[in-house]
Amino acid sequence: MFNGSVNSGTNSRTDESLGKGFNTALNSSDSLLTIDEVQKTLNRSRASVYRYTNTDTRNLNPPFNPRKLNTEFRSDQKDQLLFHPNEVARFAKDILRIKEVTVEIFNSPSSETQNILKAILDELRIISNKLDEQSDKNHSIPNHLQDTDIKAA
Repeated sequence: MFNGSVNSGTNSRTDESLGKGFNTALNSSDSLLTIDEVQKTLNRSRASVYRYTNTDTRNLNPPFNPRKLNTEFRSDQKDQLLFHPNEVARFAKDILRIKEVTVEIFNSPSSETQNILKAILDELRIISNKLDEQSDKNHSIPNHLQDTDIKAA
């Protein structure tokens, strides 16, 4: 998942708030922004963020609307609204007309799943090396048998 940062050339106060808002995304496990983080990032009121958001009471996941702030996929109406940093940056640039929007992508910190997969990969490499060593021992002819084969010939 991608983390982003939106920078605006309009004024330094906006730059600071936009940068701080996306820094909070770095700490979240799935790197998606909540309404509160979007509010801080865009320096807008909570009500205006809800007004910008592409939601519909009749449709859980409405189709993409380029004039609105589109949420991530939800499986239940009770799920909180989450936003991808790139979508927030697009909205800030295209709709709010914030100039010089930049999205910075950072490597995400290792998750528990990634750590387990790395440990499994290390174990598989050790097993593979041991099997290769065993295979090499089985294919090599011991010296004492090599000498007798030569004398017999």
